[in-house]
Amino acid sequence: MTRVAAIDCGTNSVRLLIADISADKQVDVERRMEIVRLGEGVDRTGMLSPAALERTFAAMRDYAERIARSGAERVRVVATSATRDAGNRQDFVDGVREIFGVDPEVITGAEEARLSFTGATRGLAGHRPPYLVVDIGGGSTEFVIGDPDDLGADAPAAVSVDIGCVRLTERWLKEAGDPPGRAAVDAVVADIDAALDRVRAAVPVTRARTLVGLAGSVTTVAGIALGLSEYDPERIHHSRITASEVHDVTLRLLSMTREERAAIGVMHPGRVDVIGAGALILDQVMRVFGFSEVVVSEHDILDGTAMSLVGFHQTSS
Repeated sequence: MTRVAAIDCGTNSVRLLIADISADKQVDVERRMEIVRLGEGVDRTGMLSPAALERTFAAMRDYAERIARSGAERVRVVATSATRDAGNRQDFVDGVREIFGVDPEVITGAEEARLSFTGATRGLAGHRPPYLVVDIGGGSTEFVIGDPDDLGADAPAAVSVDIGCVRLTERWLKEAGDPPGRAAVDAVVADIDAALDRVRAAVPVTRARTLVGLAGSVTTVAGIALGLSEYDPERIHHSRITASEVHDVTLRLLSMTREERAAIGVMHPGRVDVIGAGALILDQVMRVFGFSEVVVSEHDILDGTAMSLVGFHQTSS
């Protein structure tokens, strides 16, 4: 087995996975997640703020120390939507290089989708392919469809659209009241539905037999639907949540005050402000594309990035 370290820097969080990986097994050594809100304000200003960069670098310095202690042989740092969009992304690149000694890869939305697909579908048994993997991030959401057994040298069909829980919250919900009013919620739904039209035109969503949902918005909705008193990744991983359960949780979240959302046992403090928009994305995906349930995965782009370090990754042709 090879010990590797993967860092995923998204719009809302920066995460670390240290794992021992072989051809047929992955053993997690350590997983960490910090909400740093790197993409705060990027939709409005087009720039990464100095405060957001410093929050991100502080978390990364801690991760670098953990990686050094672990003895990981290979390290890969990927950055996604907020960094792709930012005019000053070189400041981010320079800071990451100083901390980890490697350049971060500011990956395309399509590459982000492929890594998410690889991470989410390895070990996914008992569900009918093709899979539509939906990774709801802070700044963007990735959609990728494929069957891991039939891909061969071909990459799965993928598209990334600029709807994410942070982006939509800042655009429509941040100043819309507590809880937000109907007009603001309708504006979020309109943005989501417009993006889903682009998804339908880009990838063959009607071929999918199983919807697989990734990332913090999805796992939080699942934890609430399951009635968990605290976050339990083992209970959430590969749980099956129906469309009606997702819709009910979404309506509940949108009717709550910030204080009420913060009191939910499975809620991470960094998701309190953005979970309504994230839940709406999942709810609309299921409604518009006609899925009766979603299979929730705790494995995602972070696992795909780790696996890519030892060769388990589909690349585009």
